[in-house]
Amino acid sequence: MADSTYIPPKVWTWDQGNGGKFANINRPIAGATHEKALPIGKHPLQLYSLGTPNGQKATIMLEELLALGIKEAEYDAWLINIGEGDQFSSGFVDINPNSKIPALVDRSGSDPIRIFESGSILIYLAEKFSVFLPTTQPERAETLSWLFWQVGSAPFAGGGFGHFYAYAPEKYEYPINRFAMETKRQLDVLNQRLADHKYIAGDDYTIADMAIWPWYGALVKGWLYDAGEFLSVHEYPHVIRWADEVFARPAVQRGRRVNRLQGEPSEQVKERHDASDIR
Repeated sequence: MADSTYIPPKVWTWDQGNGGKFANINRPIAGATHEKALPIGKHPLQLYSLGTPNGQKATIMLEELLALGIKEAEYDAWLINIGEGDQFSSGFVDINPNSKIPALVDRSGSDPIRIFESGSILIYLAEKFSVFLPTTQPERAETLSWLFWQVGSAPFAGGGFGHFYAYAPEKYEYPINRFAMETKRQLDVLNQRLADHKYIAGDDYTIADMAIWPWYGALVKGWLYDAGEFLSVHEYPHVIRWADEVFARPAVQRGRRVNRLQGEPSEQVKERHDASDIR
């Protein structure tokens, strides 16, 4: 049953004890909490991230580029442990004032270029290397529409369903029901789309698949929040088919392991500086 005893005050104030599992890293203000420079490796592309679904978007894209033989896509992937507050270092805040992973710095030109937000990173890399984002219409519009569908939808599956189902200090019926319903609706959107299309945007694999798979592919494969049974993911056979096909790509398997801190130790590549780091 829902807790009906809480009455919001007229003015909300921050209580560090009300953040549950993430109380030590959540706060209502932006900016750095400590001085620390970011490391810089030997490659033009420097990624600062963690192997969450959002982080996997960037590493999957980079591994897909390398799989095509694009040597200029070689990258260093540095671990940003958000559980320890690395995202609030002065160096990280300089490249992402929002203190969220992933963030990328392109040092291939005379002046470094910072790119933050996972969707923005996908578009930047696709345009830089002219691949995985169609240049003609309507294919380009379809790809970008589905990319931004993911950007707008995933907070319901992550910060909404995932938080209240898996991470909140207490379980409450109303928010779990509310966000489970929306997550299932989103899965049905994908299921209906994939009933008639091989990939999200059509016949070709694009950055839309790279953005959506780490969230919704992981959900139907039972990897995210251990919620497959609860969400009855068997009801979405076309999403399952697509999720399996995408995961069969070696670059996706490699990208999923980079900057990873969860799962089997053999699946964790905490930092990546060379192809040999992923065995």
